[in-house]
Amino acid sequence: MGLYTYITKTFNKEYSKKSPEYKLRLREWRKANVVTEVEKPTNISRARNLGYKAKEGYFIVRVKVGRGLRARPKPTGGRKPRHNYKYKAPGVSYQVLAEQKAGKKYPGLEVLNSYWVGEDGQHKYFEVILIDPLLAGVKLQRGRAFRGLTSSGRKSRGIRHKGKKKRKPPR
Repeated sequence: MGLYTYITKTFNKEYSKKSPEYKLRLREWRKANVVTEVEKPTNISRARNLGYKAKEGYFIVRVKVGRGLRARPKPTGGRKPRHNYKYKAPGVSYQVLAEQKAGKKYPGLEVLNSYWVGEDGQHKYFEVILIDPLLAGVKLQRGRAFRGLTSSGRKSRGIRHKGKKKRKPPR
């Protein structure tokens, strides 16, 4: 087995056993800002699988997303029965929300991909890989996270796979 296999196993073991290092890491993350720039990836094997390279133009950002039900928007246009509901489902995953938050915070960079790094009772934490198209020399579409063109965005839209055998999810 290769090095990254062992790194992945170690990361998964830390999470499944809720090791003291993992709990300490979560405590630090809880106190940090919603979008925090990180020196190096927490799970290097996952980051490398998703396209991260340790060179100029690639950045890692940790994003904290609140868990739980989303509050509904305030009713406009009168108090009609169709406005009488408590919560509204966002229609996208927490991971897509994290990518969008990172994209808003760093408008000059493009979101390449993201992956899960932890969760507690109140938040889920994702690391988002950002690229500076000018420094990295990579050509990417603008606003990928907001148009659902990242991997998790395509998944939430139901178009992750192509071809004849791909089935649309039942609605």
